[in-house]
Amino acid sequence: MPRTAPRQTLILGWAWVLWGLFASLMGSWATPAWAQEIPQLHLPRTLLSAGIHQIEVQVAQSPLEHEIGLMMRKDMPQQEGMLFIFDSPQSQCFWMKNTLLPLTAAFVADDGKIVNLADMKPQTLESHCSAKPVRFVLEMNQGWFQNKGLKAGSQLMGSVFNTKR
Repeated sequence: MPRTAPRQTLILGWAWVLWGLFASLMGSWATPAWAQEIPQLHLPRTLLSAGIHQIEVQVAQSPLEHEIGLMMRKDMPQQEGMLFIFDSPQSQCFWMKNTLLPLTAAFVADDGKIVNLADMKPQTLESHCSAKPVRFVLEMNQGWFQNKGLKAGSQLMGSVFNTKR
């Protein structure tokens, strides 16, 4: 690997700092085009459960991971999903831009209880929002929650939720 001259390193470092500042100021407008064309497949994973049902979820925590979500995924195993974790409870709204799979979003309270569910059609810009402020949103293949008999008030378990046993 070629060595970078100190001045080039400094310039590249400042370029990344400026890009980060620009991206944070511009929000979704600053998302690189490549980020919306390549599915996120390598996010950290964790296990959740809903009664006897196990769910392996990818965990999206950063604003960019939230924005990309399940975009461009052509398939997803039935027992898998994506868990979006936000810093604090607030009204969360999701859309399906560049998302190819029909999904259901479960808006989940801090204690793991499902607040409400929303079925979402692929590649639409319609907003689907939480009924009250939440920190978690779990996206699964459409029909998964219904097929398991899960609805608003159902309990999810996992280390990410504030649950007391």
